[in-house]
Amino acid sequence: MLLSVTFEISFLPLLIVMAIAWLVPIVATLFRLEKLPTVILEIIAGYFVGKFLLGIIPNDGREVLEFLSLTGFIFLMFLSGLEIDTDQIRSAFPRIFVAKRFVSNPFIIGFVMFLVTLLMSYLLTVVAGQIIEINNYWYFSLILVTSSVGVIMPVLKNRGENSTRFGQMIIIAAAIADIVSIILFTFTAYILEHGFEVKILYIVVLFAAFYLFYRLGLKVSRLRLFKRLVYQLSHAASQIRVRGTLVVIMIFVVMAQYIDSEVVLLGAFLAGILLSIFFHKGRSLLLIKLDALGFGFFIPVFFVMVGAHFDPEALQEFDNSLVPFLLYLVVALYLVKIVPSFFWKRFFGFKRSISGGILLSSRLSLIIAASKIGLDLGIISPGINACFIIMAVVTCLLSPTVYNYLWSSGKVPFEKTVIVGGSSTGVLLARRLKMNERHSIIIEKRMERVNEIKSKGLKVVYGDGYDLKIYDQLKLQPDNFVVVLTESESENINICQELRNKRQHERLVTKATSLKTEQTLKKLEVEFLDVKRVIASTIESLILRPTAYHALIESFENYILEEIKITNPRLDGRQVKECAFHKNGSLVLLKRQEQMEIPHGDTYFKLGDVVTVIGTDPALADFREKFDQH
Repeated sequence: MLLSVTFEISFLPLLIVMAIAWLVPIVATLFRLEKLPTVILEIIAGYFVGKFLLGIIPNDGREVLEFLSLTGFIFLMFLSGLEIDTDQIRSAFPRIFVAKRFVSNPFIIGFVMFLVTLLMSYLLTVVAGQIIEINNYWYFSLILVTSSVGVIMPVLKNRGENSTRFGQMIIIAAAIADIVSIILFTFTAYILEHGFEVKILYIVVLFAAFYLFYRLGLKVSRLRLFKRLVYQLSHAASQIRVRGTLVVIMIFVVMAQYIDSEVVLLGAFLAGILLSIFFHKGRSLLLIKLDALGFGFFIPVFFVMVGAHFDPEALQEFDNSLVPFLLYLVVALYLVKIVPSFFWKRFFGFKRSISGGILLSSRLSLIIAASKIGLDLGIISPGINACFIIMAVVTCLLSPTVYNYLWSSGKVPFEKTVIVGGSSTGVLLARRLKMNERHSIIIEKRMERVNEIKSKGLKVVYGDGYDLKIYDQLKLQPDNFVVVLTESESENINICQELRNKRQHERLVTKATSLKTEQTLKKLEVEFLDVKRVIASTIESLILRPTAYHALIESFENYILEEIKITNPRLDGRQVKECAFHKNGSLVLLKRQEQMEIPHGDTYFKLGDVVTVIGTDPALADFREKFDQH
């Protein structure tokens, strides 16, 4: 039997949607709207397409769009799961059950914040029930607790805060909200549709399958034959990694489908988390391909169709209560995130905690997904569904803008490095930090050494590293590094213990010269340098790369490495060969989001790129002037 292929299906609707997906980023760039999430523009464009174009298109073409839209929805949930940094969450689990450390743990704080958010959401939903008719208070309150890692992560990355303790707190809180929310949605939707049945336990089987695939993945990934086959078949024709990923997605989606249609999104989400465990997000080419497949094709179709299905006439069901309800909904969506953010006040201060709560208030895919499921179940009215789509647009526009306004400096608050011990190593570190325009201050307990360090033009205070009051005087912040470099290794350990246990300070660095010291520092979760390995590595460089060693080590005062973020709009879109740089400086590396490349003449600069440069002081000053508009 020959395969029957028909070309009678109209591809015109798909052409319209893909043309919009292509034009939206171009229009955003031309009108300087890059900070606005692209999906918001796609939803807005989709509304006008649905109103003026899709109505005159044949049904067969629209059916194709509906299928691709559903596929995009599934892909969106998969990529949402893939956004979850499982390593970060696992590292946040409390391992040392010390009361003070326990209550400052990012995972514990994030989970408690979610519980408070859920309680507040339910109470505010009850109040909202006095304004409009709400069929199910519990489900409505679940919609309010959603967050969006996909919106939050780019904001923190652009500001260089994703690796700070503050940024990690926000990311983990958002990840917990995403994971727990979608689990609660799935169980709630199933119970509302079918009631309490034994079949609900099949959802637990989905989690069991997740664990089994995780264990199987660990074993298979270690097999030499598997590694060889994957390497051989990763060329353009086979794309075995992409195909394997799609198989995993479909396995979880099909398993979920056999349970119930409401479970499909959870299946896709779990597939994303599963693969997130095995991917190295910083250098995986597969992630780039999956992003291209999702955001280049399927996901734009979904968001354009969300806009196309948006029915402003559904808002008429509120009559005169529409404006009060929308205002109340905005307040509620921000209140449920801002109030729990006060848990961060003791670590980061009032203003910063509030800004974190505002950023957490960003909603996008999950709020749309939850509202759509509620609409299909008949517990969310078309008018309320339309309001939640409006809220997704409002929060995605408002939250990042307000957050950036509160921290308009573009950097985290005043950063300094506290160096405990005025040894020659500590002084050398302070000099190098000063050359890189990083603030540092040395704590030294010998007055003659204090005067000697001052004569070198470095900042130093007289005091003992054991005295915790001195850190209060220096206004030590959680994001500040404390480098402990006294002349006694046991003293280094004791100071680290005091700072870790009594101040719960996390950013500690010291050195270790013995295995016993290393084990002690590991238990305290203190970063340390293995002196023996550092010396061996240095000697290796001296033997194998003597020229580079002498250039970067012995002459470090003449040639300095520095990372500079491009914030000057005049460089956006220009090539390296079009720019005249100082003769005593050179570009070494260019980082764009998670991609790294060695720049050459034809390389284009883009706002937000981080460029690593090397050169003399005048050359670095020239680089800063050209790259940084500040």
